[in-house]
Amino acid sequence: MRRFLAVAAVTFLAISCTKAEPIRKLEVISPHPQDIEDEFGPAFEAYYREKTGLDIKVVWRDMGGTSDDLRYIKSGFESRPTGIGVDLFFGGGNDPYLQLKELGLLESYRVADEILAGIPKDISGVPLYDDKDYTWYGTAISGFGILYNKVLLTRLGFEGELKTWEDLGNPKLFGWVGAGDPRHSGTVHMMYEIILEAYGWDRGWQVLTAIGGNARSFVKGANDITRAVVAGQVAAGGAIDFYAWTHIDRQGADKLGFVMPEGLSVINTDSIGILKGAPNEEAAKAFVDFVLSDAGQKLWYLKAGSPDGPRKNALFRMPVRTDLYEKYGNYSGVRTNPFKWGKGIQYNAELGTVRYEALNDLIGAVMVDNHDVLVAAWKAAIDSDTTDKAIGGLAGPPVKEAELTELAKTVMEDTTQRNAKIAEWYEWARKKYRVMGR
Repeated sequence: MRRFLAVAAVTFLAISCTKAEPIRKLEVISPHPQDIEDEFGPAFEAYYREKTGLDIKVVWRDMGGTSDDLRYIKSGFESRPTGIGVDLFFGGGNDPYLQLKELGLLESYRVADEILAGIPKDISGVPLYDDKDYTWYGTAISGFGILYNKVLLTRLGFEGELKTWEDLGNPKLFGWVGAGDPRHSGTVHMMYEIILEAYGWDRGWQVLTAIGGNARSFVKGANDITRAVVAGQVAAGGAIDFYAWTHIDRQGADKLGFVMPEGLSVINTDSIGILKGAPNEEAAKAFVDFVLSDAGQKLWYLKAGSPDGPRKNALFRMPVRTDLYEKYGNYSGVRTNPFKWGKGIQYNAELGTVRYEALNDLIGAVMVDNHDVLVAAWKAAIDSDTTDKAIGGLAGPPVKEAELTELAKTVMEDTTQRNAKIAEWYEWARKKYRVMGR
């Protein structure tokens, strides 16, 4: 009996010692579409296993668009200041990361010198990484422009192809433009910010107002606009380059077109940062290393099925590592080298960051939430053939540019005052549009 118990004890001990440890999880909050998650998740898991001999599972948290993600992170830290149980924020421009750094919600991590050596500090005024505290890094470069349905434009009698943001406000496209709500989508926000910086505050608002008047509706995400253009529900709309190129590759260049308005656009980074109190900080650092490594950068750039490229879907992204364009250009579906583009505006990143949420509130109150009366006023101007005259009255915003910047630093920081200001803007715009729509 004793011998049996001894053997049983040894057997139990052996089983206990050989029992596999639970697989670690890396929690990532991201506005990225499924195609990107499907490529980067499994690729990093294989990379981590090779580097450490350990298994890990990437768990993606989808809260909506970039603006939704940012709001979730900031509100989460208000109730849990030491950490929100998420390791990384991945995707969504660089303005949100500048905000999170200012709030002290990102961990500092300096990647290896050989990686940094291949990434310029900025491109056209847009920083590519935090070169002081190393709290965030750009991982890929995105361009902003217009995706249009060539077949539908022809049916609508629109001659030629779209070239500028102003074309989206052409009265011929009334009811046929796709637009988004910047309060949910960082991509949509960025396009509106670009228009305001490219044309200047007053003229920029005229362009935005005409676009809003032509918009069929204001959808939640930038990809919703792209899908609507592809499906023929709208004729054109603002789009990020890789969404556009992906659909052009699938549908054909005879059906869809994409343009980055020359001298009126900018390129921006798709960034990454480790969140304060990351539960799995070492794995989070390894993820950052991977995304910026040769292997990770090739996932953005190479064609699907090519050696070391994405397994299923080409991502059509422009890497931040300059060496890839010369080394792998023949294997890529991307035909633009952003470091040689040289046709964009000089983007004011500091201004864009300071007024990020205040601008979202302003556009939301004046245009999105008042879309019905804006459309009616714009339709009245089209019917009376007075759009050129009417746009000045329709478009004047309730605040000047400098005033909005000051409000962003003061009034909009207080919830009660912010809500009062939003309500004031809403009523101001509604009254104006109703008068002009009669």
